[in-house]
Amino acid sequence: QVQLVESGGGLVQAGGSLRLSCAASGRTFSSYGMGWFRQAPGKEREFVAAITWSGGSTAYADSVKGRFTISRDNAKSTVYLQMNSLKPEDTAVYYCAVDYSSRLSRWSADYDVWGQGTQVTVSS
Repeated sequence: QVQLVESGGGLVQAGGSLRLSCAASGRTFSSYGMGWFRQAPGKEREFVAAITWSGGSTAYADSVKGRFTISRDNAKSTVYLQMNSLKPEDTAVYYCAVDYSSRLSRWSADYDVWGQGTQVTVSS
């Protein structure tokens, strides 16, 4: 079973940047895909970005395309989410997740393991 630990969240002004990290342990990192989701208060969890096991393919929600970049370093067993041009509506708890089938799925039900989440707050 994989264990995930997110970090890098915090408070930032609109227009600023943050980089989230998600460190994995417990299984060969390069064998599975990864995703980032977020959940704002009173809202359902929503897809943000996904990356295949090799890093060769990525997918993004329309709301973050062109502003966020997902990447991974298999040597460090870590996936990243670089977030630029942040907006107040990006405020949420951000979760990384494992997809053992590496499908680039936008559906949370397709993910097998979840981290504990990290809070991102964007002030206007």
